[in-house]
This record gives sequence, structure tokens and C-alpha cells, in this order.
Amino acid sequence: MITRKLLLLGVVASLTVTTMTAQPKLRADNIDEVLKAMTLEEKAQLLVGGGNDSFTGSGAMLGHQKRLVAGAAGLTVANERLGIPATVLSDGPAGVHIDAQRENDPHSYAATGFPIGTCLASTWNTELVRQVGEAIGNETLEYGCDVILGPGMNLHRSPLCGRNFEYYSEDPILTGHIGTAMTLGIQSQGVGVSAKHFAVNSQETDRTLVDERVSQRALRELYLRGFEMMVRKSDPWTLMSAYNKVNGEFAQGNKDLLTDILRNDWGFKGIVMTDWIGKRKGLPTTREVTAGNDLMMPGYPEQAQDIVQGVKDGTLKIEDVDRNVRRVLEYIVKTPRFRGYQFSNHPDLKAHAQITRQSSTEGMVLLKNDGVLPIRDLKTVALFGVNSYDFMSGGLGSGAVNVPYVVDMVEGLKNVGVKTTPLLTEIYQSYVKYARLKLKADKNPIMWFLDTGTPKLDEIEISDRCVTHEVKEADAAIITIGRQAGEGMDREIAGEFNLTAIEKDMIERVSDQFRPQGKPVIVILNSGSVMETASWRDRVDAILCAWQPGEEGGNSVADVLTGKANPSGKLTMTWPIAATDHPSTKNFPQEMDLYTFRESLGWGAPIPGHDFTNHEEDIYVGYRYFDTFDKTVAYPFGYGLSYTTFEYSKPTVKVNGDRIVVNVTIKNTGSVAGKEIAQVYVAAPKGTLEKPGHELKGFAKTRELKPGESQTLTIGIDKRDLASFDEANSRWLVEAGQYTFEIGASSRDIRGQVTTALTTYTEQVSDALKLKEKLDLLTLSKQQK
Repeated sequence: MITRKLLLLGVVASLTVTTMTAQPKLRADNIDEVLKAMTLEEKAQLLVGGGNDSFTGSGAMLGHQKRLVAGAAGLTVANERLGIPATVLSDGPAGVHIDAQRENDPHSYAATGFPIGTCLASTWNTELVRQVGEAIGNETLEYGCDVILGPGMNLHRSPLCGRNFEYYSEDPILTGHIGTAMTLGIQSQGVGVSAKHFAVNSQETDRTLVDERVSQRALRELYLRGFEMMVRKSDPWTLMSAYNKVNGEFAQGNKDLLTDILRNDWGFKGIVMTDWIGKRKGLPTTREVTAGNDLMMPGYPEQAQDIVQGVKDGTLKIEDVDRNVRRVLEYIVKTPRFRGYQFSNHPDLKAHAQITRQSSTEGMVLLKNDGVLPIRDLKTVALFGVNSYDFMSGGLGSGAVNVPYVVDMVEGLKNVGVKTTPLLTEIYQSYVKYARLKLKADKNPIMWFLDTGTPKLDEIEISDRCVTHEVKEADAAIITIGRQAGEGMDREIAGEFNLTAIEKDMIERVSDQFRPQGKPVIVILNSGSVMETASWRDRVDAILCAWQPGEEGGNSVADVLTGKANPSGKLTMTWPIAATDHPSTKNFPQEMDLYTFRESLGWGAPIPGHDFTNHEEDIYVGYRYFDTFDKTVAYPFGYGLSYTTFEYSKPTVKVNGDRIVVNVTIKNTGSVAGKEIAQVYVAAPKGTLEKPGHELKGFAKTRELKPGESQTLTIGIDKRDLASFDEANSRWLVEAGQYTFEIGASSRDIRGQVTTALTTYTEQVSDALKLKEKLDLLTLSKQQK
């Protein structure tokens, strides 16, 4: 309390002097003038957020509190003297995360629940993703927010990461293209994004302290490349620095990352804000400012005091403070609040629901179909699985959205004229009602994320007798298997990646009675991430991965099942036979008795997967590993079935300077209309740097082709996107030689290839983020041995 009073007295004293002369009011063309008029205390306050309870004035620091947007993640601090408004930051990225209900207000402020990032990326349709971004940006604007915290740009290093549902892919090129489209869409509405989490936020376990140890090459080629593409192609207003360390330094105080790479190498012009955390042990606020972190979120008075004291005692240069303040002011003058936009609180939720329905159907991936889909003349189904009746639109935590409704499978099927058997429906609906009430009664205040999203309810056992009753009344069985994850928690192999014993028994019992009678068994996967399928997929006739497809989920699934929508989604990550097939699993945190483990290592010794994580798989993440080393998988990267078939022909490649153009003709050879995705993988010649067998470098999606119709796709690739990172010389390098361009329907279904000679390309960059620890990196020669 004393420190707050002293800070207040300092501000008052400085204001007494400055108010004797006319004060400038912030405009887009007088930032330097305003900066010059600011006191040191005012500068410090502008670099520290106003708390995360959505208040304005001088925020938590000076106590002038006025509500802005209820439930928003945070805000910047206003300065009335200089005409600097507060700006509001909303959580994302699958929609605007604010409170749906407000005290003494009968109106609803629910926001559209759009498909999760994994589902959107699985469309491989950048134009569609941009349209979704436009809708998200419009809701951000009309609900009075200036920035939405997203898109999520981290890679799926492991299928066990709890926030994979927010992220796009295991591949950086696909991540970069989808993230660019989303950013362009959102920012077209006059609001900003905060792309996150920069960088290598690859696990949720101990995310605020873990040291992600990664080679410079893997960092540049994989974990940073998607961010780089998005920064260069879409000019995001802000980036969010991650909690974790990268090669020994906290990302939030890492000058190599935030200045040398982000600004000097990539040319980023926006602001960097921290992920939501306060003062950190081992990371002074002054170091964050020096490193290039412009805004400390959510903001604590002590951080502003640190900045003031740092300038006074010489540990922080005033030039660094002024640089960051200028950036924040440049951000503020772009915002709706600075422009005085009168937001309506009434975005067009009905129109956005239709965008959700279309985009989610296009992102669903048909994994298996033994000729039973689309369903024809189906009157009644037996609907098994708790998540058929408690369908999950999105994940948990800050990435969840307070939606107006969620269409479950019962409602979705009903809307296309398919009934569900009454007794089974009553059993499950009664259980769901009970389980929700019990969950609310047993609420754990520490598990805050259970209040943000739809938690996974336990599955219930279905007896043989129950199945015997249902098979007589139904034409088919549909089983929904759900999985939930979210912020602050990673997934376990047992019961989360793998099926539970109850789920396996349910599939077996339903299959044993329905299939012998010629009645199909269809499984819907309502999950934000990869699941094990190899042990049970032969027991069913069709598998549709619906992901967590947003509020229209049940309608979207019904559209695909009935053929109203032809599935055209493709996997953006490899589905392995087992989680342990991923080389990253060796170094990914798993459930353990930490007390016993620390005791066995010796107290004070760092624990693998918790205090540090070694990326020993290096550049061999996802299909780069499975395809290069010819490992059997359940479903390969880029895989997805359709209700029609496609023919690839006339592949060509042309080089025009530093731009490469691939053409291929796609023809619909089936009997129904559909869309196809052509994926371009590049195999490099043998050179001085080891390379994966092939890497995705471009893709394109057709329009909806009628039976017999063709379309020639043109896929442009920048030559620099073919480069590998040469650590020894701190440069990007494309080595001269013959390159093979493989055009396929997945990474393991190559339909044609062409070759061309490329000359050497180099690009010098900063020698940043060097490893401080020696890692036993995976190489081709080691694997062969």
C-alpha cells in the first residue's frame, strides 16, 4: 500500500509541473510529441497492463476503475491527460471470450463458437479461414474489444499437448498459411490479433518454468517458421511472448527471440505483450523491457515501479523505455477505441453460425468408410456415447468461448429427419443432466478451466441387454467418442490418447450385435486432438473425425453423414499407431510422483519434462519422422477420404527467379460433387545438410467440382521456403541441384512428380538462440544403426 501511495504522489507531483503548459492529445501524427510530454511514471504505466478484470482509468495502479468489457482478458492503461484511451484485449482464438451474462443486465453477450484451430486448418482452405477470421474480427469489434488473443501458432510436436486444439498443425508451412489467412481476416475488421505463444510453447505441464531445449536449426525450420510467415505476410498488430524458457532464457526476456529474430530478421513492426503472468523469479521486469517486450500483462503495480526504479538506478536505459512506449502508442492509434468506434454489442450471430457450420463441415476428416456413408433412407439410429448428447464445441481454458448454444447429435440428426431410439436417448440425457449437476456441485476452485468450456463427462457402461434392445429398433448405430483438453494440462496416454476400457467394451458390444445384422456402426470423434484408432477401427464401418467443430457441431456432423456436405478435410498431423511411436514422447512429461522422482534424482536436480525438455527428435517432428524413417502409421499426414474420387494429371514446375510455380490438373472421376486438396512435397538432393525425406512446401484446394469436371491448380512457392538452416554459418541455404516436386493427396499418396534444377540461395540472419546444453539429436545415421 505504501508503494502505491508513493507512486501516486510521484504522478501527482509530475502532473503539477506538466499541467502548467498546454498538453498534446494523442493523434496518429504526433506520437513523438506525446512521448516527449510523458513523465517517466506515465511511460512505465503504459508498458504495464491495467489488470485482468477489465477496468480502465489508471487501472489497478491508481484505482480509477471503470468497467469496460466484462470477462475480457485485460486492457492497457489509459492516460486522460494526454488523450490516450485504454484498449481491451479479449481471449481467443476460436471466438471472442467474454462474459455472456452481466450483472443486472438481461441481454446476452454470448459469442459465436467457431471451429477450433485444428478443425479450421484441416480445411486446407485459406480463403474459408479468412472468412472465419472476418467473422471473428467483426465480433471482436462489435463487442467493444480491440485485440483478440490469437491465432495459436505453436506446432503439434506431440499428440499429448493439451492445447493442440488451439493450434493448426505439426507442419510449419501449413501453420504459416492458415495463420496468415486468419490474421488477415481478423485485422480486415479494424481490430488486431496477438499471435501466440512465441515461442516453443509445446507443453502445458510446468509451462511457466520449463526450459525448451531445441537446436537452432529445428527452431528456425519448425517452431519459428510459421510465425515468420505470418509476420511477413499479414503484419499482425501484436505477438504474445510465451511463459517458457527457450534454450535457457525466458521467452519473455529473450532479446535473441524478441529483437534479433522477430524485429531485425523478420521486420516485425507491432508490439510484443507477455502471456498473462506477473513478476517472475529470475526475470526482472527491466530485462523484459530491454529484450523488446513492450507490454507486461495482465499488469501489476510493482512492474511499473521496477521500470521507474530501473531508469533511475541505471539498470534500464530510458532509450529502451521510449522505444517500447512509442510502439505501444503506434498500436493504440490503430484501435477502434482510439478511433471512437461506437460498438453495437449486437454482431450478426445468425450469419456467423452459418459460417461456422460451413467451415466445420469442410474441416471434418473422414478416416474410414466401408461404403456406408453417406447414409441413405436412414430413419432411426441408436445413438451411443455420452458426447452424442453432450457434444463439445471447443476446448477448455482461455481458448473456450461462452456460446449461445451447442447443437448435439440428437438435435442435428433430428434436423435432417433422422430419429434416435427413445429409450437409449432417455438413458443418456438423464445421465448427462445428473452428471452436469454433480460436476457443478463438486467444482474445484483450483481447476478454473472447468468453468470455461464443456468438461468431458465420464462415459457410462452399456450392457449387452441394452444393445440387444436397441438393435431391434434402429437401422444403424452411431457412437460418439469425446476427448477434452485445455490450458494448464497435458493429455495422458491411458484413457485420453487411448480409449478407456468402457469405450472399447461399448464399441465391441455394439459391433457384435449390429454388424451381423447388416446394420452399420459409425463412430464420430468429438476431439480436439489425435486419438488411438488402430486397435478398434476394424470393428466399425466408418469413422468421422469431427474435431470440436463449434456451436453448430451436431448440424455439421449430420450434413456430412447424410451427404449434404461431401467431406474434404485432410489431417494436418500424423495419427500414429501408438503415442510412443512419436520420438517426442520420450521427452514429453508424463504423470509421475514428482516427490519420489525428485528424491531419486537428488533434491535440487532438474527433472526432465518439467524443469527442462530436450527436443532430441530435432527436425524430425511428425511426418518428417514417420515418412523419412518409413514408420507404420494409422493415418498419414494429409490423409482424408471423400464420397467421390479424383484424378491428378499434367503436373508441371517452373522457376521464375526466386518464385517456383507448380501446376496440376484435378478431375472429379466419381459420381458426386466434391473438393480435393493437392499437396506439394519437395525432396531435396543430397547435400551438406541432412534433410527429411520430403517436406510440405505448398498446397491448394479446388472449388467444388461436379462429376467429370476438372480444374488446374496453380501453387506458388517461395524459393526461400525450400531452405534449410545452416547453423554453422547462421544462414538459410538452398543447395544447388535437382529437386523433386511430389504432388499428392497425402504425404504417402503421391499422384505425380516433376523435377527441376535450382541454383544456390542463401540468406544471412542473426546468430541467435544457441543451445546451452548438448543434446543427443536424432539423425539419419543413428536411426539406421
